[in-house]
Amino acid sequence: MPQDQRPARCTRVLLAEDQGMMRGALALLLGMEPDIEVVAQVGRGDQIVEAALTARPDIALLDIELPGRSGLDAAADLRDEAPDCRVLILTTFGRPGYLRRAMEAGAVGFLVKDGPVEDLAEAIRKALRGETVIDPALAAAALSAGPNPLTARERDALGASVDGATIADIAAKLHLSESTVRNYLSSAIGKTGTRNRMEAVRAARRQGWL
Repeated sequence: MPQDQRPARCTRVLLAEDQGMMRGALALLLGMEPDIEVVAQVGRGDQIVEAALTARPDIALLDIELPGRSGLDAAADLRDEAPDCRVLILTTFGRPGYLRRAMEAGAVGFLVKDGPVEDLAEAIRKALRGETVIDPALAAAALSAGPNPLTARERDALGASVDGATIADIAAKLHLSESTVRNYLSSAIGKTGTRNRMEAVRAARRQGWL
C-alpha cells in the first residue's frame, strides 16, 4: 500500500523465513495490508535478535527450521533481549511438541503456512492486542500428546546425533564424557520406544520434541 495511504501507526513486523521466495511473497502480501509494515526480513535464525534490536518490530513472525538457530530458540532469545516484541511461529510443521516448546519460549501464537494471508494478518493484529493465537485442533492435539518426556540434555545428545556423529564427536561437542553421552542416548531411546539413536531422532522430530 502506498505510504501516504497507511494509517499513522502501522504494526511493525519482522519476518524470518529461510526460503527466499516464500519470504518475499509473505512480505509482499502482508505489505498490502493497510495497518501492517514489514520492517525487517532475515533468512537465518541467528540474525533474528540483531534485526529485532535494530528494527524494533512489534511482532516477529518466525519459521521454526532456520539455519544458524531455530525459530523456537530465537523466540526465547527475543523474550529475554527484546521483551516488547511479540512472537508468532509460522511453520509447515503443525506438531504438538513444537507448539508446547513455542509456548514455553514465550510465543503468543502458532500458525501453519497453509492458511490464507487474511488469517495471518488477523493473527498479527490479535497478537498485538495481547491475545494468544493457536489453531484449536493443534491445541487439542498438544494437550492429548502430553509433555515432552526428553530432558534438555537428552535433546542435546539426540540433536548432536543428527548427522551420524560418533559418541566421541557428541561428547566433545557437548563437553561431556562418552559414558554420560551413552546414558543420555540410551534414556532417549527408551523414552521414544525406539531401537537406536537414529530411530529416536526421527521419532522425536515427528513429535516436535527435537
